[in-house]
Amino acid sequence: MTEKTFDGITDRITDRITDGTTDEPTRARDVRAIREVVAVVERTQRAKDPDGFLALFRPDPLWTTAHGRVLVGFDAIAAFTREAPPRADWDGEVTYEVAHVRFLRPDVAAVKVRQVHHGPEGDSEGTPLYLMSRDEDGRWLLHVGRNTAVQAG
Repeated sequence: MTEKTFDGITDRITDRITDGTTDEPTRARDVRAIREVVAVVERTQRAKDPDGFLALFRPDPLWTTAHGRVLVGFDAIAAFTREAPPRADWDGEVTYEVAHVRFLRPDVAAVKVRQVHHGPEGDSEGTPLYLMSRDEDGRWLLHVGRNTAVQAG
């Protein structure tokens, strides 16, 4: 178990067996693959690359934005993604860090992420929760997502 602390909050990332059905090397590979998906989310958001971001989704996703807009299905997410990031007018950079992984089944994981926008007027934070699933060829993809803005104070 690896423990990370940021801004006084301690989160644990578990790379060990939690359900007794998957061997240790497989679970560690899955956690690495999940972290890589989150790293690609970060890269595509920084680059304002909707196609790269959309390539991370299963065909039947569900997404809720930080402002509560519910997007059902790939087409709805694609339309929003193609409109929102390219016109986003923020300066600075955004970082995404896996804070916690909980395997619900060997092929389904709940992934808590720490998202920080580092802007000229200071940082703002989000706490996305992704439900990811492994497809038939072993790729981990986004299935459900809920982004929540962290309120100051």
